[in-house]
Amino acid sequence: MDLLAEYRRATLFFEAGDPGGAARLLEPIIEAEPDNAAVRQLLARAYFQSAQLSRAEAQLRELVDRNPSDHYAHHVLGRTLERLNRYTDALRHLRIAAAMHASNDDYTTALRRVETRVGGR
Repeated sequence: MDLLAEYRRATLFFEAGDPGGAARLLEPIIEAEPDNAAVRQLLARAYFQSAQLSRAEAQLRELVDRNPSDHYAHHVLGRTLERLNRYTDALRHLRIAAAMHASNDDYTTALRRVETRVGGR
């Protein structure tokens, strides 16, 4: 299997609005290259977009564990936990993302939304 060609194909599926198809292509790639953060991130996003939230959470936790300074992984993990109605868990990751990248309006908007849900704790 040509992993790079499959990754490019998965990216095309994702960009064309088929995150489920992208995930199916990415799963064997991440098995072959578990340390590849770019593949793992795209797989997490594909799971998120296709509402496979538990799978997205697992991939995002792996990204955060491997690179705690990955603000984007923290943000998407927070958004995933928010969609799972786990607002207190989401708040931690959204705060980290917003603190690391305060100029990102999407980060601050998500943080404010979840803070409102948990009463601003």
